[in-house]
Amino acid sequence: LKEDQSSGYITEGTVRDILTKSPKHPHGIKVRLVGGEVGRVKEIY
Repeated sequence: LKEDQSSGYITEGTVRDILTKSPKHPHGIKVRLVGGEVGRVKEIY
């Protein structure tokens, strides 16, 4: 999440929507999680 960028904290969740229109992005693909949080994907399990 945006507020966690400086701390490096990683939020886990289930992706509801992919918000980035391009298939690649240098900072990660932006997504909305099921809970409504918006952030960029770092890893997919």
